[in-house]
Amino acid sequence: MGDREEVAGIIVDRTAACGIELVASLPDNWLAEVIRGFDTDGRFRHVPVNREESAVGLCAGAFMSGVGSVALMGASGMMTLIYAITKINYTYEIPVFFMITLRGAPGDTHKHHVSNGLYLLPVLDAIDLPYMIIDSRNDLRHISTMYEHSRTFSRASAAILTRDVLRGEA
Repeated sequence: MGDREEVAGIIVDRTAACGIELVASLPDNWLAEVIRGFDTDGRFRHVPVNREESAVGLCAGAFMSGVGSVALMGASGMMTLIYAITKINYTYEIPVFFMITLRGAPGDTHKHHVSNGLYLLPVLDAIDLPYMIIDSRNDLRHISTMYEHSRTFSRASAAILTRDVLRGEA
């Protein structure tokens, strides 16, 4: 098993330990191994979606039925959800837990993601969306911290995964 697969396995196991049963994901090359891990693990119902809003809707519905869930996507996908989060999730106090990538940060070799690096964290700060940057294997234990935080405060929260941790380099 390679480093990426090992890290993906840890993420999947940490997510299962939270009691999460539903995973709504959007395609993302940094998350490919993680998505594959959820898709092949019988502990989860994995639903690939084609729009970020669909992931939020699925996770909100899961919460209403008592099912733990996570929306898994890249940073650019998260940037498209600000209205949905502030209007639906904040207004009606529906917690949604996100696992997203930290694109555009130092070390990302794709310059078309620079806007994500410049604006993602300031935008999350502007809407008071709690997040934790997970940049080492040891920090993967905080997946449960952020999931539980979303449930305790009935708000969205995010675990933000760096390139190095997803590649098994941190």
